[in-house]
Amino acid sequence: MSDIVTQVADKVGIEHDKAEKALGMMLGFLQREADDAPVAKMIEAIPGGPDLVARFNGEGQGGGGLLGGLMSAIGGGIMGLGQQLMSQGLGMSEISALAKETIAIARQHAGDEVVDQVIASVPGLSQFA
Repeated sequence: MSDIVTQVADKVGIEHDKAEKALGMMLGFLQREADDAPVAKMIEAIPGGPDLVARFNGEGQGGGGLLGGLMSAIGGGIMGLGQQLMSQGLGMSEISALAKETIAIARQHAGDEVVDQVIASVPGLSQFA
């Protein structure tokens, strides 16, 4: 898992601890939003993926002021995740890089077919594929 977190930290340009938390939040979001079977395969295939989800799934939810409340009220989705990641100190360019790197890592470990199924099942995710 450490190699993957280091890869994310280096590619996104953020600290290791922040990368670990952000990756866990991203995978947790996918676990909640994507079709169950493909996302379970994907998370299991990523070394340390299940641990990251267990540790950071739901981190940062419930805050965010008016915008966070609005996103929660309409279900959150990609915008809600973005708000949660911003509350952890990430900027828009870092969030975009994080999403793209997460998809790249998932493709390395779970394969294109599984990751494409996950992407197709989450509205708005294809812009990061």
